Amino acid sequence: MTVLKYVMALLLFLGFNLEAAGNVTAIASSASAAASAKPTAAEDKPIEISFAGDILLDGKVAANIDKYGVNYPFEKVRGLLSGSDISFANLETPISTRGQKAIKTYTFRSAPKTLQAIVNSGIDGVSVANNHTLDYGVDALTDTIDYLDEYKIGHTGAGSNIDEAFTAYSKKVNGKKVAIVGISRVLSGPSWYAGDNKAGIASGYDFDTMMRYVKNAVKYSDITVIYIHWNNEYQDYPEDYARTYAKAFIDAGVDAVIGSHSHCLQGIETYKGKPIFYSLGNFVFTPTQRSNKAYDSMIATLTFDGDKVRSKITPVKIDNTRPILREQAYNETTYSKLNKISFNVKVNEDGTVSAK
Repeated sequence: MTVLKYVMALLLFLGFNLEAAGNVTAIASSASAAASAKPTAAEDKPIEISFAGDILLDGKVAANIDKYGVNYPFEKVRGLLSGSDISFANLETPISTRGQKAIKTYTFRSAPKTLQAIVNSGIDGVSVANNHTLDYGVDALTDTIDYLDEYKIGHTGAGSNIDEAFTAYSKKVNGKKVAIVGISRVLSGPSWYAGDNKAGIASGYDFDTMMRYVKNAVKYSDITVIYIHWNNEYQDYPEDYARTYAKAFIDAGVDAVIGSHSHCLQGIETYKGKPIFYSLGNFVFTPTQRSNKAYDSMIATLTFDGDKVRSKITPVKIDNTRPILREQAYNETTYSKLNKISFNVKVNEDGTVSAK
């Protein structure tokens, strides 16, 4: 007699109903499967992500940190940033003490200790895909990534090769994977582009390559956001290619597009129900005197709830290098400007964004 037959015979001898046992087992298994398939309370919760613009930690910003303390740059907006599930921005400077200065009009390099300001701000991650991360060469780029890791600040947009450069910042929130991919369409030249065996920036100049990485991020994430450095400085409206890119991202499954680089606010658009912010402006910065637009900024807070996205903006004004919340009159002026330069949306009196 085989072992299995012996066990069955023993169970029958003891009066155990095998059919009933099988039914109980099947019911238990079905209940277990149903329980595992049903979303938990946490998975049903909306996910809130706040986005800010360009952060510079060199020059007068660094001097203010030395003078007033490491919390000075973000002191007035820390409560808002730390209240979101994720807060994210663009780091417009390499973090290093090494490297050869590039031959260009503006070059930045920030001391490692300044990163504590970001840690204390409530910002979880940054894009380093921009036209300043390689201001002091590959050594400084390598240091930037190492220091961000040391300070436990998430990052995307640059790396020792193209795969690393396009690797998304990711975080699990309420049981869902959020991915933010940093890309730059403003770079000093092909020498700055990351390659198969070449350190550099996640470049947006090769559309097909860029889209391959974007689609891969969408494939392995529940929520995907593109944070892209693009467009012309001090211009109210995006370039034609930017609008084309934004729609291609969303067609590929991206849930929102956030822009930086223009050093001023640009308009908002929605496509297939997904928000596109063409530029959030400066955030922590030493604005030049080229335009008063450089002092106006905003935080965009996106709430992902199922397959819907709600957007709200909080205007801030840069004063002595740092963003500060202002009175309602300033907010209304910002809303009015955005309503003039946006495409198919309206910014309401409370900062919420709705389709026209």
